[in-house]
Amino acid sequence: MKHIVVSWIGKRDLDAVDAEAGDGPVLATLRTVQPNQTYLLYNYSPADVAPYLDWLDHHAPGKLNARHAQLSSPVDYSDIYKAAEALLHEVWTTHPEAKRQILISPGTPAMQAVWILLGKTRYQADFLQASAEQGVQPVDLPFAISAEFLPLGSASDGLRLREMAAAPVPMTADFERIVTGHPNMMKLKQRAAALARFDVPVLVLGETGTGKELFARAIHNISTRSGKPFVALNCGAIPPELIDSTLFGHLKGAFTGAVRDQAGVFEQAQGGTLFLDELGELSASAQVRLLRVLQEGVITAVGDAKERPVDVRLIAATHRDLQQDIADHRFREDLFYRVAVGVLELPPLRERHGDLMPLIEHFLGAIQQTLGIDSELKLSPNARNRLLREAWPGNVRELHATLLRAALWAQDGLLGDADIRDALLGRTEDSAGIMNRSLGAGFDLDALLGHVEKHYLGKALETAGGVKKDAAQLLGLGSHQVLSNRLRSHGLDPGKAPSRSSK
Repeated sequence: MKHIVVSWIGKRDLDAVDAEAGDGPVLATLRTVQPNQTYLLYNYSPADVAPYLDWLDHHAPGKLNARHAQLSSPVDYSDIYKAAEALLHEVWTTHPEAKRQILISPGTPAMQAVWILLGKTRYQADFLQASAEQGVQPVDLPFAISAEFLPLGSASDGLRLREMAAAPVPMTADFERIVTGHPNMMKLKQRAAALARFDVPVLVLGETGTGKELFARAIHNISTRSGKPFVALNCGAIPPELIDSTLFGHLKGAFTGAVRDQAGVFEQAQGGTLFLDELGELSASAQVRLLRVLQEGVITAVGDAKERPVDVRLIAATHRDLQQDIADHRFREDLFYRVAVGVLELPPLRERHGDLMPLIEHFLGAIQQTLGIDSELKLSPNARNRLLREAWPGNVRELHATLLRAALWAQDGLLGDADIRDALLGRTEDSAGIMNRSLGAGFDLDALLGHVEKHYLGKALETAGGVKKDAAQLLGLGSHQVLSNRLRSHGLDPGKAPSRSSK
C-alpha cells in the first residue's frame, strides 16, 4: 500500500541544513516512517527554502512534492485553511487508497489547528508529531469532531447572502420546507415566487431527488390558483396503453376494464395546477397529443367524440437534458418551447455547500415526530462526518431515506457511525462518489480509472478463487498474461495459481 506524509515546513526544518542542528521534524519523521511520497507546504520565500529542499531530497526516502503557500500571515486561519484544504483534496483524490499521515509538529499553532480540523473530519488521516526529546510518535487525539465546511468568500459575498436571506419570499408551508441557505437556492426561491405571480407554464430541471415537486407545490400555493386542485403525475410511471386515459380520461366501455367514466388529470386539475413530473419520459405520440391540449385548451376523453375545455396551469419537471433529447429526436422542440417559459434549474445536493447539516437537522426532527420517538434524534460526530463525506447521488430524497433507515435502529436516539454506514445500504464512499468527483485542482483521471481497475481486478480474482485464467475470462481480458501484467501494475499479483485445466 502506498504511504503518504503531509506537512508544513517549519523554522527548525530550515535550520537542519546546518549539520549541528539535527534532522528537523520533517526529515526525522521521513526517516522513521519511510513514506513513498511526501507533500510539503511552506510560506517562506522560495529562495530561502530552495537549499533546504535540495538537502532534503538527498537525505529523505521517497518522492518529494513541495509548494509555496502565499499567506498574508502565518497565523491567518483563512489563508492556512485554503492552502491546507487544497493540498489535502489533491492528495486524497489522487491517492484514494494510500495510507495517509499528517505531521502536525512544524508550523504555527494555527497551522496545527487546521490540520487537526481537516484530518478529523473531511480528510480522515493519522497524525504524527516529532520532537528532539521524544522522537517521532503517532498522535492519538481522544475526541471526535464534526464540521461542515462553507466556501470562503469575500465580505460582499456574505452581504449578498444576508440580503437574499432577508428577501420577501412568501412563507407558505411548502416554501418553508425548502430548507436552504445557499445563495443559488435562495435565488431560485425568489424566482419561483416571482413566477407564481404570472400564469405561465414552468419547467423545473434537476437530478432525481432535488425537490422539483416541492418547488411546484410552493409555486401553486402562492399563485392565484391556490384555492384550486394541485394534481401531480409521474409520466414515467404510466403504461403506454394508458397514457391517453390517464391524461385525458375515458368513458365507460371505451376499452376492456373501463367499467365507469373516469376523469383524467387535466380535468382533475381544472382551474388549478397540473404537475407533470418526468415529462421527458413521454412517448413521441403522447407528446403530440399533449402539445395540442396546451395549444387549444381542450381535451378529448378516450371513447368520446366531444371536446371538453380545460383551464390548468402546467408545471413540468424532468431530470433529462431535453435540449439533447431534441437533438436526438426524442423530444419535440415545439413542446419544449411551449412548457419552458419559466425555467428553474435545481442544483444537486453535492453543490449546495452549507445546506447538508440544516437539512439533516430538519429531517431528524421530522423523522422523530413521524416515528413517535420520545428522545431527540442526534448524530455522533463520526456519523456526521460520514454523512458530510457522501456525494448523495440520490440527493435530498436519498438523504431523507438514509436518515429514516438509521433512525429505526438507533439506541437512545443517538445515530452512530455504524447506523449511518448500514443505512447507506453497503455503498462505499468511493463507489458513491465515482461519478460525482469535483473537477479542478488535484483531479487525476488516470488515478481514478486505476482505482476502478484495481477494484475489479481484486474482485475477479476473489470470485475465481485465485485462478488467473478464470479471472481473465470474468473481466473479458484476452489472456491470463494480460491479467498478470495489470495485477503487477497494481501490486496485486498473488503469484502462480494452479490452473484448473491442468488438473
